[in-house]
Amino acid sequence: MRRARATAGPFGFTARLAAMSTGAWEGASEAARAAGVTLRPLTRLDDADRILGVMIATWGEHQLIPREMLRALGDSANPPYGAFMGERLVGYVLGWIAADERDGLVVHSHMLATLPELRHRGIGYALKLAQRAQALDVGVGVVRWTFDPLIARNAWFNLSKLGVVADRFHRDFYGSMSDLMNRGERSDRFVVRWDLERPPTAEAASGGTAILLAEGPADRPRPRRDPREGEQGPLLVQIPRDHQALRVEEPELARAWREAAAEAIEAAMATGRIARAFTSDSGYVFA
Repeated sequence: MRRARATAGPFGFTARLAAMSTGAWEGASEAARAAGVTLRPLTRLDDADRILGVMIATWGEHQLIPREMLRALGDSANPPYGAFMGERLVGYVLGWIAADERDGLVVHSHMLATLPELRHRGIGYALKLAQRAQALDVGVGVVRWTFDPLIARNAWFNLSKLGVVADRFHRDFYGSMSDLMNRGERSDRFVVRWDLERPPTAEAASGGTAILLAEGPADRPRPRRDPREGEQGPLLVQIPRDHQALRVEEPELARAWREAAAEAIEAAMATGRIARAFTSDSGYVFA
């Protein structure tokens, strides 16, 4: 696994963060071994074609990132990272260094994908740890990305495994999307913040005062009430256990969840709280 050498430069790289990268790379290597893959940066022209292959397998042939842009990212300070089984690329993570109005320099992580038949084996986790180590190498201490708040498995991965917080929410963030996963859905998104100075751990996921619950075996949304001004303690916003299945089996119920969740998330965040944990019964804890 190639490691970038941290030096002073135009991004204001800091020695303190870069010094953490050795342990971060060790963690990424350990996770990769557990997942049965090897990791390396995707810097070559043929790597762009490999990325496109995994992208199509994941989202279908839609608005693909141009090959020349993937090549340019591969030649940047933070190239995409790939997970390999032998010579076969089975997953990748890509993003770019950006400036955030609150956090200064960050890595904006745009895509994380694993071949569908190899999901739930820890490959995505190993790739995110590589992205963490790569950012620390160049002195960047925060990674940000978006995810659909109604996808429970992504919520668990992000908040309960990586330990991110969701501190921003936008309705229809990307507008209409044409890929297989998002087609026909309003593209509501959380924006998360991953503080790289902390090890990838999460806060204890205890409950709170429920303002949205999943009711009954059909997981129907049941708003409880708006949070009261000055109310203390965490708030709980539940989501369905499998929103993607609902979209196929009960599309009207899925649309009801989209609206109910957006309203509850906005109400919770209007109090100054952010999503800090995700419970075992598919609930966001805002505190």
